[in-house]
Amino acid sequence: PDAHWSHSQSPSILESENSLDLLDIMGNLSYDDSNMTSLDYDAAPCHNQYCPLFQRVAPTFLAVTCAAATLGTGALLMALAKRPHAWGWPQSRALVAQLAVGTGLFAALLPPVAVGIRQGWWLGTGLCRLTYLLWYWSLFTQGLLVGSSSCSTVWCRWDRRSRRLAVAVWVGALLLATPAALASGTVAAPETSCIRRSVDILSPAYLLHLALCLCLFLLLPVVLLAATLVMPQLRVGWEAGVGASWLFFGLWVPYGVGLAVDFLLHTQLLQPTCGTFEHFDYVLGLSEGLGVLHCCLGPAALLAARLC
Repeated sequence: PDAHWSHSQSPSILESENSLDLLDIMGNLSYDDSNMTSLDYDAAPCHNQYCPLFQRVAPTFLAVTCAAATLGTGALLMALAKRPHAWGWPQSRALVAQLAVGTGLFAALLPPVAVGIRQGWWLGTGLCRLTYLLWYWSLFTQGLLVGSSSCSTVWCRWDRRSRRLAVAVWVGALLLATPAALASGTVAAPETSCIRRSVDILSPAYLLHLALCLCLFLLLPVVLLAATLVMPQLRVGWEAGVGASWLFFGLWVPYGVGLAVDFLLHTQLLQPTCGTFEHFDYVLGLSEGLGVLHCCLGPAALLAARLC
């Protein structure tokens, strides 16, 4: 299973399969009350109720998000087609079209994930890994596109240089997403489930995946923000509305922080308490849910920044 808590000191945390983040449970990790871990903490048992709540709420959330993302992405593509000259640096037509494809790919994965949560993952290990490969391919692509648009005018026109960069971004993002596929897999708990981490937390595949996620969600926005503050010429992009595309980073930064804390807890570099056990899954799940909203809020922000 994806998470096992162990602690040699008080509170005694025996085992838990409930300390799972949103993506872990998006593959339909299901638990009933008999599987809830009870921790003896000063004679007051600790109960993690996150998984049953998530199973009730997540399918509806994903369905609504997918519908909103489809409408928003469709409207964005229509605006690109009908008003091609309304787009200029930094939100150029070439950049926005690629961001729309990225959000569309991400949104297309939400229906099978929602069905997997509701009915159990019956698509097999191969499609489980493919889902996570495409999921993170979309995220890395969008992050690299937003980052490149923040410090370069290469997307001003669709020429040989920008086409080469586009190929490099999409191919590079696919390679960066590969560790996510290698670390994911299916488990039976008690139904067949597709989870983000089916390997040990210290396995090379997961460590590489975690490092890449932290670079995308935390390090890249910090470096770009610092460069923008130091180099006045980059602030022109902010004045022209590049902040709308930076919504991607704003929505995913909390999840990056959550991933870092999750790793520290699982490796016992931070000692979990009863309160941590009961509440951290909610924090991590909500932070990833916030990130998922980028596929519907991103197109809307780009439309509002350029056309309003």
